[in-house]
Amino acid sequence: MRNFARLLVMLALAGSSAAFAQAYPNRPIKVIVPWPAGQNTDPAARIVTEKLASALGQPLVVDNRPGAGGVIGSEVAAKSTADGYTILVGSIGPISVNPHVRKVGYDPLKDFAPISLIATNPFVLVVNPSIPSNSVKELIAHLRANPGKYSFSSSGSGAISHLMTVLFNSMAQINAVHVPYKGSSQSVTDVASGQIAYTIESMPAIIAFVKGGRVRPLAVTSAKPTEAVSGLPTIAEAGDLPGYDMSGWIGFLAPAGTPRAVTERLSAEIRKVQQAPDIGKRFIALGLDVAGNTPDEFGDFLKKQNDRYASIVKQANVKAD
Repeated sequence: MRNFARLLVMLALAGSSAAFAQAYPNRPIKVIVPWPAGQNTDPAARIVTEKLASALGQPLVVDNRPGAGGVIGSEVAAKSTADGYTILVGSIGPISVNPHVRKVGYDPLKDFAPISLIATNPFVLVVNPSIPSNSVKELIAHLRANPGKYSFSSSGSGAISHLMTVLFNSMAQINAVHVPYKGSSQSVTDVASGQIAYTIESMPAIIAFVKGGRVRPLAVTSAKPTEAVSGLPTIAEAGDLPGYDMSGWIGFLAPAGTPRAVTERLSAEIRKVQQAPDIGKRFIALGLDVAGNTPDEFGDFLKKQNDRYASIVKQANVKAD
């Protein structure tokens, strides 16, 4: 009798969940972007939400909440009502990295319900043209032959560019001096001027310098070559560093406790939207590769990212500026 009653409860819950999913959404959905308008996460989110609104039949209202490297907006989202009407556009900094280098008001794995990855963004290893290296192997050999003589820059201690270069240096057995900046612009500018030998940065940060011949791109950080940065090999292949695979990412998350039926519905619609040909073209223009996965797959991805950056931060004894 007890088992029969339990079955009735389970069926009732399943029925109410299905009914909720069918009725959802019945009002506008707020999409928190924890970055200012124009930063790469913002246009990527707007490209997807524009099409997602048509698919869901309700407006998706972007709410930019910048500050503290994406932490402020992420904390607002984590503490929002878990009803499917608040979504966070998460990214590698505030979700995978910052919790390991500074105090944040949320647990990246416990306080969010994964929905779907929407994009990955490989970074690029660039050098000043005066460095006698036209390939990753040549750069590694040159830096090994001159330990401590050269410097590399980053957009800040504990920033993505810093951690990507820390891993590269470690795997390549390179001894170089880290020079942190407050942002990517000055970091790449000083590589271009010759004050700094090399850096690893995002496409938007280096593209003008590459086109102007002021820095030399050698390879991308992703495991496979990417359309977003065509013609460049991977660091893993070109540097004979198997296992090197570092890319930024952007994805949709909801506050923990959001009904599973909602996250699954949103994930399915996002994956349909991502198949539109114009999405790929618009993402490539931003230096991004289109991505998409299920809530479970995205959850596994987030766990691996969390573990990886925790290890790199500990290895390098990184502290945020």
